[in-house]
Order: sequence, then C-alpha cells, then structure tokens
Amino acid sequence: GYTLKWTAAKDAGLIFVAVYQSLVHLTWIDKLLDNVRALFVDKYGEQLKKEHTSVVNCDTFGTYFDRQIQQLEGADDSTPSVKLTPPSSTDNDSAEESAPAIPVVQKPKQPLYDTSADSTPVPTPDTSRPNTPAQNHLLTGKARPGAKLSRRDRKKATAGNSAPASSGDEASARRKGGAKSATKKNRTWGEFGAEEEDPSVILDYSRSDLGDEATEAEALEEIKQETWGRKTNKGQFVLKDLDEEMDEIIAAQNAKKQKETSVAPSSGLVGSSLGAIGGLFKNIVGGKTLTKEDLAKSLKGMEEHLLKKNVAREAAVRLCESVERDLIGLKTGSFTTIESTIRSSMEKALTKILTPTSSLDLLREITTVNASGRPYVLSIVGVNGVGKSTNLSKIAFFMLQNQHRVLIAAADTFRSGAVEQLGVHVKNLKELSKREGGEVDLFQKGYGKDAANIAQDAVAFAGKNGYNVVLIDTAGRRHNDARLMSNLEKFAKLAQPDKILMVGEALVGSDSVAQARNFNNSFGAGRGLDGFVISKCDTVGDMVGTLVSMVHATGIPVVFLGVGQHYADLRGLNVGSVCRLLMS
Repeated sequence: GYTLKWTAAKDAGLIFVAVYQSLVHLTWIDKLLDNVRALFVDKYGEQLKKEHTSVVNCDTFGTYFDRQIQQLEGADDSTPSVKLTPPSSTDNDSAEESAPAIPVVQKPKQPLYDTSADSTPVPTPDTSRPNTPAQNHLLTGKARPGAKLSRRDRKKATAGNSAPASSGDEASARRKGGAKSATKKNRTWGEFGAEEEDPSVILDYSRSDLGDEATEAEALEEIKQETWGRKTNKGQFVLKDLDEEMDEIIAAQNAKKQKETSVAPSSGLVGSSLGAIGGLFKNIVGGKTLTKEDLAKSLKGMEEHLLKKNVAREAAVRLCESVERDLIGLKTGSFTTIESTIRSSMEKALTKILTPTSSLDLLREITTVNASGRPYVLSIVGVNGVGKSTNLSKIAFFMLQNQHRVLIAAADTFRSGAVEQLGVHVKNLKELSKREGGEVDLFQKGYGKDAANIAQDAVAFAGKNGYNVVLIDTAGRRHNDARLMSNLEKFAKLAQPDKILMVGEALVGSDSVAQARNFNNSFGAGRGLDGFVISKCDTVGDMVGTLVSMVHATGIPVVFLGVGQHYADLRGLNVGSVCRLLMS
C-alpha cells in the first residue's frame, strides 16, 4: 500500500502531494512538503499569478528537489535512506504495474530566439514530424510506358477516390477526366533512360508559409540578476551556488512561519536528534588504536560508495589509500565508530582536493589585465558534444552583467553550423546586454580556415577596438587523437590566452581522468589548463564524482558548473556542498 500526505499553498492555488510506500517509515515527509512548497512558490509564484497561465516553466526545479531529498535523508539517521530518483527507461513496465502515475507540471516549449523572416537560422519545428506540404508540391513517380501494374497497385488505383490525400496532379487529372485520356506530353529522357521531373517543381520544404503574426520577432524574457547572482559592494556581479540559493528561500519561509505562529518546536527535530544520539552507541570503539585490519572492511565499503557517485576508480582507490595512511595508528576518541572516523577523514580529503590553491577571481584578473592596455583572453576546449559553445555563451552573459565589452571568436571552423550557432547566441546576448550596459560582438571568418590564426586575429582586433574580454570557441576533438590534439600547441602560442578552461561532462565516468590529462599536456611546455567547467550537473543529482576525478588527476580547480540550458544557468563551486553530496 501507499501513504499519501499533502499540503496546500492557498495564495497560489496549489496542492503539493507526497506519495510513498507505507512499509517505509519516513519522518521527514512533512518537512519535505514544507520546503518544496516554499521553494516552488518563491521561484514560480510570479508565473502562476499571470493571467491565462496554463503552463509553468519549472525545468530546473528537479535539481532543488533532489538536493532537498539528500539533505533530509542525511539529517535523519534513525530511518533507512530512501533514494527518490526518477525511474530509468528499463523500469517503465514494472513501474506502471506497481504504482500509479504521478502528475507533473508540464514544461513549456519556448523558442530561444525569434523566428522572423530576416533571421539567419531556420527555426526547428516543434513537432517530431514535418507538416504535410501543399498538394501541388507533392511529387509522384510516373509509370513508364508498357509497365505492368501489380495487383496491389491496381487495387490502389481503383481505391484512389476514397484516399484522403491526392497522389499528384496526374492522379487528380484521371479522377476529373474519368474515361477520357489526357493529351500526351513530350517526354524528356535522362542519362539512364528515366524520365526527369519538371525543374520548375518546388522542392524546398525547409520553411512553411507562415502568417505575419507567426513571423513577428518574439522578445527575449528578461533574466533577473538576483535569481543567479548578486552585486558586491564594489558593484561587481558574482555568481551564486545552488545550495546558497536554496538555503535563502527556505530560511525566509521559516522566518515567515515563525513570525506568524508562536508554536513550540516540532517533535520531529527532537525525534531525529534522539535517533542520531542512539546511533552513536553502535559499534563503539572509543579509545582504540586503529590497525589496517580494522579499516579494511569499512574502506572497501567507502570505495564502492565513491564509485557509485561516479568517481573514477583510480581516484577512489587513491583517496581510500590516503585515508588509510592517515588513520593507521590513530587512537580514536570516546564514543567514536570506525565508520564515522573514516567518514570524517574522507570529507577532509575531498575538501583538500577540491579547494583551489590559487585565486579564481576572474573579475579581478580581467581588471588587472585591462589596466595593462590589452584584452583578457579566455579560451574553451574539450571533447565533442560536452557543451563548449553553450557554456561559452553563459560565461559571456556573466561578463555582460559586469558591463564588459565582449568579443566572441568563432575558431571552430570544422563543425557544420558552429559559426551560425554562435551567431544566434550573440544575437540573443545583444538584446539582453542592452538592459545591462554591456556589449558583445562576433568575430568570424567562416569555415576551413586555421583556428589558431583566427584566434590571433581576434585578439588583435579586440585590442585595437577597445574590447575588455575575448572568448574563443574551439572545435571539439577526441582526447586520444594525437593529430587533432597537436593543433592545440600552435593555438596556445598564437592566441596566448590568459586562461584556458576545459569543459567536461558530469555524466562521464572513468574517461574523465584521461580527458583531463591529455588536454592538460597538449599545449606545449610550460602551458596547461587553468580550470574546468563541469557541464550538465543538473542531470546527475548527487553523482558529482566527475569533479573529484578531474581535479584529482590534474590538480586543476573547477571554476564553473553548468546547471541548465539557459544563459543564467551557471554557478560557482561550493566545496562544502559537493562534499556533502558525495558523502550522502
């Protein structure tokens, strides 16, 4: 059986429902409902208050929900952990038989850029199948003289009058003319004897005839700064991290609730505290000097735990070895278990790895370089399909919030559509930058040119025309292809970027170690990567082990995290929150 609990947000007209198996006793469901209600109403309340609202864009809310589950599970030690994750595609059949479907809020499909007639890119249809073209544009194969029709073809010909769509001009002429034969037209024979079609027939179906209303440019929705960052006392715009944003919303809701009611603290907190205290009396080893045999079993379990979090095996093994070296011969304190001792030591090891050893203040670096009279140059590299162009546009939007003049250089001269993709981003960023005071332009020389020379020319052009920042997009390349990787050394010498960031997917596993090392060693002597941008973090939940794998393999810090597909979906790294996710 299932247990159902709910809470209502009357001002927004919403009901939040939690359904879980009755056999599992979850003490934190009420807290989860309250937090989810506070987060959802705060983030999407304005959309709900608009008139005639039928769809709410809540595509990023899944990340907030997953974080809430992880935090509440970690706080409740007295109950078994229950992982609420979306079912995989292989579990669809069993899920349909065992539990009813849970209603979800539909996400709207809004175009990222306008669909006007003068727009360079051709808009992609929303439907998975193209619209049926006009009947006078359809082409029908014509039977050659003397050819015999099969039984199926004769049956189709006799049933043609009942078909919903015509098979072409020739078929419609037969239906209108009845028994009368049409006048024979001169045939044009091709090289192989087949009859050629009339060259005047329209074959272009790439754009349908849209009305004036459909071709009007659709304005981009303004992105509020407070939703993804904040202004400092110096007037600089800095990024938020996801945990900071959630904590602010929940804290505000709790303060409001305490102000409205003067009820004593709930018994749930007391119950969880008693459960945590009770857990301390399990496997007590207070005052024991730890040996390798004492740690073996627990360290093996910790290694398996890290592997499940998407940490590469090499990194997981070395982390456990480091913890073992630190703990052998250590005398534990009173009321301390082996598991808690290992957990504490592992958290310290992860914090040490992920904490940058140098400053990551890009804004200060830009100011320092601009003071010397030249633009700040930042380049993006990575394997194919990890989101280099998308994350470059997010970084450009971040720079525009600080009123910088940005030049984007299209140095990906290999991938078809790469230059046009950046053109669309620049077009959108131009419209958004009008509200912020920044300026952005695209530097491109088409396809087939040398990427290193284009980057060098872009930097020179930016210096002559007063740009503050140059962002260079590069072609994706396999990290184990020596021929493609060798071009990066020439690129680094000619462009001389101040910072080279590699984009890596949060989805990749053990291969992230080889990717990071090969790219770091491909820029020549004395030059390597300066940081990582980990993309698609919104798709992995708490399986953020890729961050640890890449940093552990190279010692290079993580600068940005990509958490969505919008320009504002860029966050900074919070080492504490990542460690909590990995140890949850």
